[in-house]
Parts: sequence; structure tokens; C-alpha cells
Amino acid sequence: MRLRPRQKTFVERSVAALASRGNTLGVAPTGAGKTIMLSAVTGEMIGDGAKACVLAHRDELTAQNRAKFQRVVPGVATSVIDATEKSWGGQVAFAMVPTLARASNLADMPRLDLLVVDEAHHAVADSYRRIIDRVREANPDARIFGVTATPNRGDKKGLREVFDNVADQVRLGELIASGHLVPPRTFVIDVGVQDELRSVRKTMSDFDMAEVAGIMDRAPVTDEVIRHWKEKAGDRQTVVFCSTVAHAEHVTDAFRTAGVSAALIHGDLAAETRKAILADYAAGSIRVVVNVAVLTEGWDHPPTSCVVLLRPSSYKSTMIQMVGRGLRTVDPEEHPGIVKTDCVVLDFGTSSLIHGKRPA
Repeated sequence: MRLRPRQKTFVERSVAALASRGNTLGVAPTGAGKTIMLSAVTGEMIGDGAKACVLAHRDELTAQNRAKFQRVVPGVATSVIDATEKSWGGQVAFAMVPTLARASNLADMPRLDLLVVDEAHHAVADSYRRIIDRVREANPDARIFGVTATPNRGDKKGLREVFDNVADQVRLGELIASGHLVPPRTFVIDVGVQDELRSVRKTMSDFDMAEVAGIMDRAPVTDEVIRHWKEKAGDRQTVVFCSTVAHAEHVTDAFRTAGVSAALIHGDLAAETRKAILADYAAGSIRVVVNVAVLTEGWDHPPTSCVVLLRPSSYKSTMIQMVGRGLRTVDPEEHPGIVKTDCVVLDFGTSSLIHGKRPA
């Protein structure tokens, strides 16, 4: 697989930083080809037979990372450590953090030369630190490479204890200007709740979503959401971000009542159920997928061309993650007949007012 010039620069800078510093962080938004670049860096670093492990925090990401790696670096043996399989047989292992972080599984981990952390803003969480510390104990010379779209954590905890430098940062504006992402067309829609939303309490990680639901989860508000969506988004495939599961259930029901095929995804659903719903959405049999904090990162369906924000974000990074779900361009070979020139963003909260309509 050929890398774009900007991707090649990112890979070169990351490899150089790993060689000189032993660790580095690469920052790249949705649509930059983060997994492709992560795979290419890994491929460069294991040329001499080195052993590597790529971490992710969800099943879907682990499978996605492995599939992309096999396309970017064909011929290298891979294996998986997750709830059903625990094999270190491959030169590059793809591991689920909740599984690998257990003491018994850490004890079986071989000496690694490279640890790659996808969604690296999680790297200072306890489960990640157990893995990173164990890797460094077994091999003090192990390289640690992290990639993230959002280096700023909600709890303000810095990443410096794991990464002491940033090799490269690809900006959203660069990708829009070069045509590798579509521009967002943002509508900030006041349905009479903006003043109430401005007074919502902040928690350590975000606004208090129960309080947000008390404001947003009202039938008159939801009716306006459906009306504006029909008017501005038409028949676009759409992802909706809600505050709580109950809020999301009511929004999903409202879309269905309006004759729109809609489905709900949240963290309490079984992984197989989530996978089946997303497969139906990818196949086009579902028009609108409504979610609560599940599709914010690590999921993409390029034909998605409308994002509906029914919750505010106290951090710009969260807003960029959500809007980013709709900014990918469409490959005509993968999605014949689909034309996408922009992404309609319907913001019923206050995120665009706080952080600006156009993510930098």
C-alpha cells in the first residue's frame, strides 16, 4: 500500500523520534489514515525480527488494526490477545488492553522490542500503565509509540509520564485543504435550551450528562431535532450523539415514528449486537445510528455525511472526535454510486459556540 506524502512524513518523523528518544507520540485526526501510519511505523521498526505488540481498548479496534496492518505490511505473522484467543505466536501481536492487563496474561507476555498504543490518550490509565511498566521491566530498551487524535485528556492528566515528545501533528485543516477530508457544514440550532445548557455543571471528564439529559431529553426538543434533520440532512446516513441511554432510546424511537430506519448503540450492548447493528448501518439498511459515548472514537463509515450533536462537549477534543465521524471522504471503488462533498453538522447543544464551528 502506497502512503500519501503527508503520511510518509509522519512515519519518517515517528521512526526518527523512536530511534533517538525511545518513545514518541504522533497526533493525527480522523481521516489522516492513523491506522495505516501506525502500521507503517511498526513495519519499519520490526525489520530486524523485533517483536511488537499493538494495544487497543476494544475488540473492534483490535480487529481493525490487525486487518489494516496485514494490508500495509503483508507477509509478517500476526496474532491476537483478546477474551477468546491468547496467542503471542505472531511477530506482531494485537492485544485488547482489558485482557492483557490481567496479571495472569501479563505474566505470559514475552519480551517486547516495540509497544504501540492506539488511542494513546488512554496511556496513563491504570490498565495501560500496568502493561507499559511490565514491557519496560522486561526490556528497558523497548520503544513505546503512541498515536491519538486527541492528546488532551478530559481529566487534565498529562501524557508526559509515558511520552516525553511529539514526533508530528497532522491538523484537520490540512486534511480538508488537501481534499483528504470533506468540510463540515455546521448549523447551530437553538431550540430554546442554550441558556440552560450553559449552566450545566462540569465533572472531571465532561459536562454532567444526567443534567444535560434533563434539558435535552424532552419531547418538544426531540420533535425539533427530527424536523431540522429532515429539512437539512434529507436522506443522509447519520450518526447521533446523545447524553444518556434513556435520551438515546427516546431519540431512536422518534426517528422510527417519523418513518426513518434508526438503531441504538450503547456500551451495555453485547459486542455481537453492536457489531450486527453497525453491519446493518454499513450495508445501508439503517439510515440513522444513535449512540451514547461508543462511536466517539475508533469507528468509521465513510458514507456518513451528517453528525447530530444532542449533547455539549466541555473539551474541544471530544467535539472534534464526534464531528470527525462524518468527515471521511468516500472511495468510489468501496462505495460505488455514493457522492460526498461535505458533512452536515447539526449542533443542538453549545459545542460549536464554545469551541468554534470549524475544528482546527
